[in-house]
Amino acid sequence: MSARNFVQTGRKIIAIGRNFSEHAKELGNAVPASPFFFLKPTSSYVTSPGKIEIPASCIVHHEVELGVVIGKTGRDIKADDAYNHIAGYTLALDLTARNLQASAATSREGYAPKI
Repeated sequence: MSARNFVQTGRKIIAIGRNFSEHAKELGNAVPASPFFFLKPTSSYVTSPGKIEIPASCIVHHEVELGVVIGKTGRDIKADDAYNHIAGYTLALDLTARNLQASAATSREGYAPKI
């Protein structure tokens, strides 16, 4: 896959959470032994000159991050070979509605039951 057309052809966004221990502490979150992974929908891609609309009721925290576009599949990739799977890089904006996140975490709505 070419990094130039990842918005049209990308199938998933894999994100990593709580990988910065100081940020987790700042938010009052427990610092896990290792970061956790989660998915974001590809409908969250915004291209230039796109517009991001934030409802007035949302308290949004933002971070600018480096997105890595993976260009080919792989499994059990050796560290020496990892760069061969990178098609390019992109600007990523991490926007989190903290008030909604806190409300969902407290009510546990949207969370699957523990088995």
